Amino acid sequence: MNVSDPSDLLYEDLNYTDHDENISHVEMHLCLTAFNRIALLHAMCTLYVFIFMVGLAANAIVVCVNLRTGSHRHETHLYIMNLAVADLCVVATLPIWVSSLAQGGHWPFGEVACKLTHLIFSVNLFASIFFLACMSVDRYLSVNHFGNATGRRKRLVRRLVCIFTWLLALIASVPDTYFLKVVKASQADASLCRPVYPEHSPQEWMVGIQLSFVVLGFAVPFPVIAVSYALLARTLASCSTGDQDRRLSRKVILTYIVVFLLCWAPYHIVLLADALVLLGAVPLDCSMENGLYVALQLTQCLSLLHCCINPVVYSFIHRHYRYDLMKAFIFKYSTQSGIAQLMENSNGNDTENSTVENPSQL
Repeated sequence: MNVSDPSDLLYEDLNYTDHDENISHVEMHLCLTAFNRIALLHAMCTLYVFIFMVGLAANAIVVCVNLRTGSHRHETHLYIMNLAVADLCVVATLPIWVSSLAQGGHWPFGEVACKLTHLIFSVNLFASIFFLACMSVDRYLSVNHFGNATGRRKRLVRRLVCIFTWLLALIASVPDTYFLKVVKASQADASLCRPVYPEHSPQEWMVGIQLSFVVLGFAVPFPVIAVSYALLARTLASCSTGDQDRRLSRKVILTYIVVFLLCWAPYHIVLLADALVLLGAVPLDCSMENGLYVALQLTQCLSLLHCCINPVVYSFIHRHYRYDLMKAFIFKYSTQSGIAQLMENSNGNDTENSTVENPSQL
């Protein structure tokens, strides 16, 4: 079972044929389904279309605002920009997966498109997670260690971190993408885009890649995010800012942690359970197999909701980003009204969430 492509989980027959003697013929015989597979397929298509439309619009706005305003006054501006680009690229691939889903899992686009679409999806999915972790560490270090560093040095370090993050996301995505092939289904006139592992150890490769998703996608990033923000919250609690600012900062920090946990924990827990089943560590009957199948669908869809939530939590929730949005798209055409000057003045006095967004101010 491929663990990262939305179209990979809804094809009813996972048996396939291939004529290459050097690759394995993985066969998975599913029990009779205890749910309406067609209804589930249609529901997933609808949800992915929703994620595509909302995620595309929200992340495109974040990217446009950052490009139009050219604002570098915020500490994590570069990470937020890269995060929006990554989420934008993830949702941009969804119409292709939905097209495959609508055809029962059939992949009509060829092997090059199979590998390229998966690579774009996987690289940007990993990058999105990694940038959230980078942002949390950066905010903590800006308060406790590098508060006195020059702005030029900080920007250079952040650029290098962003380059390294993209490279790491690419490396993490290569193994699964390398094994992707377009193969024929054995009991249907359809082509499938799915990994074909070496015949000497196909199950080991499958489990290894699943566990790499769990480790790189959640087991490492979530503790980094949770610990960094917990330490930042403790620092903010002892600083000299007002009680209202501290409460707002704690709420924002808690929101960051809870959103990541809710989006990613369910999918990676189910993915880990699937890996344990493949290893034979967890016995599986037909009812559990059906439950695991449905759980993979629902939790993967939930995980992709982060592409819609990230722009809200990391950009639109902050008043200065809302101001930048209005400045870029509204005030540009109404400079004579006096509203722009009024907002400029109020923005200068606003401290809402500023200690989290710009921790070096402390």
